[in-house]
Amino acid sequence: MANRIFDKDTLLDLTVNIIPLFIILFFVVVFAVINPWGFDALGSGLQYALLIAPFVALAVLTYLSGKAIAGAEKSGTVFLPGQANVEGAKPLHEREAEAEALESGEAAQSSEVESAEETPELEGEDAATQPEDDEVDAENTEAAADDADAETDDEK
Repeated sequence: MANRIFDKDTLLDLTVNIIPLFIILFFVVVFAVINPWGFDALGSGLQYALLIAPFVALAVLTYLSGKAIAGAEKSGTVFLPGQANVEGAKPLHEREAEAEALESGEAAQSSEVESAEETPELEGEDAATQPEDDEVDAENTEAAADDADAETDDEK
C-alpha cells in the first residue's frame, strides 16, 4: 500500500479549510446552473473570478498546510493535545516506548509464570508436608472470621 500524505488526524486538522472550499464550490455550481441575474461578460466574469480565485488560493493553502502538518508530525517532537507547554510533559514517542517496554515486560513475566507452572510436583515426604492452597485459604478465612467475632464481642 502506498504511503498517504494525509492521515486521519491531518485531515481532521484540515477540515477548517475543506469546509469553506465546499461552500465556495457550491456557490460556483449554483450560479452556473441557476444564474439569477442573467449572463453578462463583465458581471459574470467578475462574479466567477471572485469565487474561483479564493477557491484556488484556499486549495493551495490547504494542501501546503497539510504537508507541513504531516511533516512536523513525522520529524518533530509530538506531544499529546494541550501538553506541549506543560512542564514535565513527555513526548508521545517516549510514552509509546514505555508502553512497548511494559508490554514486553508483561510478556516476560507471563513466560516466567509459565515456566514456574511447568516445574515438577513435589513427591514423597515433601509433598505431604506442603499444605494445599485451598487448605491455607480456608484457614485464613476462618481466622479472619474468628477475629471479626471477637471484635463484635468486645464492643458489646
